[in-house]
Amino acid sequence: MFSQPVFLQGLGMGASLIMPIGAQNAHVIRTGVAGRHVVLTVATCILIDVALIALGMSGFGALIERSPALLLAARWGGAAFLLWYGVRCLSSCWRGAAAPGAANGGQAAATASRALGIVLAMSLLNPHVYLDTVVLLGAVGSSLAAGHRASFAAGAMTASLLWFSVLGLGARRCAFVLARPAVWRAVEAFTGATMLVLAVLLLNS
Repeated sequence: MFSQPVFLQGLGMGASLIMPIGAQNAHVIRTGVAGRHVVLTVATCILIDVALIALGMSGFGALIERSPALLLAARWGGAAFLLWYGVRCLSSCWRGAAAPGAANGGQAAATASRALGIVLAMSLLNPHVYLDTVVLLGAVGSSLAAGHRASFAAGAMTASLLWFSVLGLGARRCAFVLARPAVWRAVEAFTGATMLVLAVLLLNS
């Protein structure tokens, strides 16, 4: 049975976990400004969140808590990826590279798979994604009465849908300002610095 208060609880908790700036959010902003595969990136982030929330609600979070090797592998893999991505963005900033325009034809088809690979790595090679989305949301949702769990999950999933849509498409709408050379360099510098800081924090966590 649908419960509006429980739905809003899930919406609020989901929003509080995904809205703070992090690797995934910074990448979505950068993609939106660049204007390349924005819908693909946003849709992938939403689908991953929905899948992880569903896993958490099914009790998968307890399995993750008992698998330190999985979290360790994700930590090192995620840190390595964030370091690479951060250096890449800072290098682009240093060179003064302009914001990439939209690709087309065969080039678009080739870069779509690369864009998908980057957003998958950005989303999944981060142990905090599993701890927050699967373990924490799953624990709260599983503690509710069985009839209310679907409402809680729907609220958390709606938060992801709204947030990533607003973030990516909003950045795309503002691209005429954000894609200016000086502003784009600032975006690249911010993204690169964010990735490097998160990589260090990930290794120290």
